[in-house]
Amino acid sequence: MIGNQFKTASSPLLVRKAKMIGFGIAEGETLDIMIGADGRIAEIAASIAAGPEVRTVDAGGAYLSPGWMDLHAHVWYGGTDISIKPAQAGAERGVTTIVDAGSAGEANFHGLRELIIEPARENIYAFLNLGSIGLVACNRVSELMDMRSIDIDRIAHCIEANRDVIVGLKVRASAVITGGWDLTPVRIAKKIGRVLKLPLMVHVGEPPPLYDDILALLTEGDIVTHCFNGKFGGSILEDEDLYTLVEQAAARGVVLDVGHGGASFSFDVATAALSRGLPPHTISTDLHNRSMDGSVWDMATTMSKLLSLGMKLEDVVTASTTRPRQAIRLPHEGLLAVGKPAEFTVFEMEKSTLEVKDSKGAVSRLNELFAPRHAILGAEAVAASRYQPAEGAAIHSCPHCGWAL
Repeated sequence: MIGNQFKTASSPLLVRKAKMIGFGIAEGETLDIMIGADGRIAEIAASIAAGPEVRTVDAGGAYLSPGWMDLHAHVWYGGTDISIKPAQAGAERGVTTIVDAGSAGEANFHGLRELIIEPARENIYAFLNLGSIGLVACNRVSELMDMRSIDIDRIAHCIEANRDVIVGLKVRASAVITGGWDLTPVRIAKKIGRVLKLPLMVHVGEPPPLYDDILALLTEGDIVTHCFNGKFGGSILEDEDLYTLVEQAAARGVVLDVGHGGASFSFDVATAALSRGLPPHTISTDLHNRSMDGSVWDMATTMSKLLSLGMKLEDVVTASTTRPRQAIRLPHEGLLAVGKPAEFTVFEMEKSTLEVKDSKGAVSRLNELFAPRHAILGAEAVAASRYQPAEGAAIHSCPHCGWAL
């Protein structure tokens, strides 16, 4: 079984003294969880005795949540010039599930599946890029130059052959990608999504097309990533009419996803949106090899930024766990129950004075940090920690697209 697979081991795993958060039940209660060698939850209780064959992870009162999911990352390592290895964004950073956001198109998806998804320790799903070549030479060779870039029949065949891991279509709707092609790629992607019953993830950047016009095409379940970008023509706060359209889209079930990235997250925009009652539905990183050492770093740091801007702890956890699962139509309720596959993140909240940047270079100080300790994938416990960029590491990127210069 590929995706949401059970991680088996030679012996059961006991997670002790973990404080529950994000499950909708037993919030804040400290429990022990026994996970069988088959990777499923075998017992949940206030205290569980461990036999000699049982491996243990002592959470010591740290939080345990559903496994962190990064809804927007790029892990087609070797298949594109921007992608990182899953391990760089995954379990060792507390992330149990990664969704690759359009690195591969129909022409090369088989490589993403066979070389990355199937052997990965993490659970990996993917949005299929509308453009056949995906992000092979990202922003040097556009995947959406004109209709010759899209093969609808092959897209449909690829999706049908990979329904277990393809969770939607991805289209980058920005002038730096499509030139003057305007809304046509979005319309084509939306039509394919309707026929094949898959959601659409849209990267919104510099117009054309206009953000306003993109929103008019999206329906319940579709995803706008980079929802808090600060680009001219792409910021939800640039005029009140656009802001109203975003509110209306969110109200009808369009998912607002952070998608931090190298050029797509503004502290000012996020702060203003939160103050006006418009939080993101999902938190994601847009991690790739040109954003990781720049402003993004990892999932924990991205979550910490949203916490610092006013989101509640429980809401940040939900936006990083069950809501992204819901967005790609995975089971998202009742995850803490006997018989369910075990997929958890153990983390602590640390006091901090860390200074971080948004995609525009604005600096903010984090008073609290999400600090992952373990990723629990079935009966496997992976030690986890935050990413620490090398001292002096920096990425000089294009102010429009965020890719390295």
